[in-house]
Amino acid sequence: MSAVRAALTKARFFVREFSGEAAYDRYVAHARAHDPEAEVLTRRAFERARTDAREADPREGFRCC
Repeated sequence: MSAVRAALTKARFFVREFSGEAAYDRYVAHARAHDPEAEVLTRRAFERARTDAREADPREGFRCC
């Protein structure tokens, strides 16, 4: 049973990393480690800022002009 649990844990890790879902968790951990009193963005605001930054970067290929 522990082998199945370990396999599922690894699969969950890779799915979260591949989908980008773990990025918010890393952001929160980083923000709290550097300044525990700082206000942390909500997940929605974080994803919006992340999308805006990605679209503004011409190297990402989201926009041609």
